[in-house]
Amino acid sequence: MAAQKKFKVCLVSISLAKGGLERSCAMLSQMLEGQGHEVHLVILNNEIDYPYSGKLLNLGKLKAEKDTMTKRLLRFRKFRNYLKKEHFDVVIDHRPKNNFERELFYSKFIYRQLNKIYVIHSSKKTEYLTEKPEAFSKICRKNLLNVAVSKYIETEILKKQGIENSITIHNAFDPAWEKENGDFPEILQKKKYILSYGRLDDSIKDFSFLMEAFSQSKVWEKDVHLIILGDGKDKEMLQKLAVSKECGEQILFLPFTKNPFEIIKSALCVTLTSKYEGFPMVLVESLSLGTPVISLDIVSGPSEIVQHKKNGLLIAKRSLPLFAEALRNLCFDEELYETLKKHAKPSVEKFSMQAISEEWNQTLQHAIQ
Repeated sequence: MAAQKKFKVCLVSISLAKGGLERSCAMLSQMLEGQGHEVHLVILNNEIDYPYSGKLLNLGKLKAEKDTMTKRLLRFRKFRNYLKKEHFDVVIDHRPKNNFERELFYSKFIYRQLNKIYVIHSSKKTEYLTEKPEAFSKICRKNLLNVAVSKYIETEILKKQGIENSITIHNAFDPAWEKENGDFPEILQKKKYILSYGRLDDSIKDFSFLMEAFSQSKVWEKDVHLIILGDGKDKEMLQKLAVSKECGEQILFLPFTKNPFEIIKSALCVTLTSKYEGFPMVLVESLSLGTPVISLDIVSGPSEIVQHKKNGLLIAKRSLPLFAEALRNLCFDEELYETLKKHAKPSVEKFSMQAISEEWNQTLQHAIQ
């Protein structure tokens, strides 16, 4: 058996805070270091919530209150000089790519003559293939690889765009999360609750739909609460919407926490009502902790995670009556609930850090010459 090569890898992300994309990048640093590779991270904003491994270049610390074009160019030069000085075998870039001119600059200046892998975290084409997908695809075809976090993104977006040098590697969960003892809010003690968590951007996550389905389900009449965990630009609007509903007192908002695992473990279920995702880690995280899920069957991710009536409920269309019925079934059908709970953890073993780190390691072994 050939000896495993060890590589010098640079991961690039906007930050290491707040979202699933950022958590997955932080975890990849731990996985690659665990495989014996030398890991560096470059982040553009000074935001760190999640544990990571490796050497960090935090360009966000160099940002001034009044950020001029000159100061931005100085940060880019520092970034480019760092990449040249360190002689990386590969750069793995997790940033959203929503502006073609910016990505042309990255390609021709920041990453010039470097091996690079782009990771695509969303099924919304303009978030990762810019507003000019035809032109940007030419850049992607020159990459060492393009890694999609779901099969849908690989087959229906990248390869249909002619980006054949694409593969799927799903995001991972950490089995150690089950043993972490984060704070459990006093307000949740002895409560039965349905949980939804993430960035409070209603145009993407559609918490409005969830609250209306919760209202129609009438589960709140049996003292079941809806907990919405997170922060974001629409928090105040959503709180006002909750208050306007008959079940308003049963809808509680909690702030973002980087360690939500105790709250997830104690939930009846976790819901996903997003309009689009890539590979929704809220589903994997919840199932890994033994908590069943209810998800809309949006185009990317849920159908690769949720097995209907086995580890959760997968709702075929964005229908309030169907989602409300799913909430009732999960809360009150004890036989169904026990089935879902029994299969939750085993159903996501293939997404564990151990399994996904080996996929990444083998990918690098074959891709880097």
